[in-house]
Amino acid sequence: MTTVRLWPPSFSAAIFDFDGTLAETWHLWRRVDEIFFSSRGLEFDEDASVMLATLGFAAGAQWCVERYRLKDEVSDIVDEWNRLGAALYETEVRLRPGAEGYLRALRAAGIPLALATTNDPHVLGAMRHVDVYDLFDEVVCGREVARGKDHPDIYLEAARRLGARPEGCAVFEDILAGTLSAHRAGMRAVAVRSEDPRQPWGELAREADAAIEGWEGLAG
Repeated sequence: MTTVRLWPPSFSAAIFDFDGTLAETWHLWRRVDEIFFSSRGLEFDEDASVMLATLGFAAGAQWCVERYRLKDEVSDIVDEWNRLGAALYETEVRLRPGAEGYLRALRAAGIPLALATTNDPHVLGAMRHVDVYDLFDEVVCGREVARGKDHPDIYLEAARRLGARPEGCAVFEDILAGTLSAHRAGMRAVAVRSEDPRQPWGELAREADAAIEGWEGLAG
């Protein structure tokens, strides 16, 4: 484990997760998952909900089909999640306090920024109060890489698009799988505490190179 200074930044590029890290959305996806399971006569599965957050839409849908022996087409499940998620994200999602200020301070300091999220462009584009395409130089979604955040693919793709070397990147994440994958990619990891009661904060903070409770006051 190495150290990482958040301000002035000791990294040359930054990669951010969205859900949980920059915006508190776990309760929205819980609602989506509850609707999904209930509509198929299944009991809500907390462990499955955590797994889906790691895998992303397509891989998560395939996982559900196999685990629960569903007759649904994977594409139909993805479309359903997109529709439900977009309806909630349209008006209910805002950035956490201080997040936009830190992002804009990094860009003003010449640090290129990428968003690396298992979320879908359709859902992200539905938000009225957040424009990720204005905040980030590059946006990489889970469907654009082969594997979920339990592998380093999405972080390596984000670095490639930024033209950044992995060892110069800092990854900001709220999930353990993403933090471990960032390290496997050769990057430094910053753990971000979220309101999700399922977050294993103690373990996450120990595995990361730095840990923060929130975004306010980070840029001095």
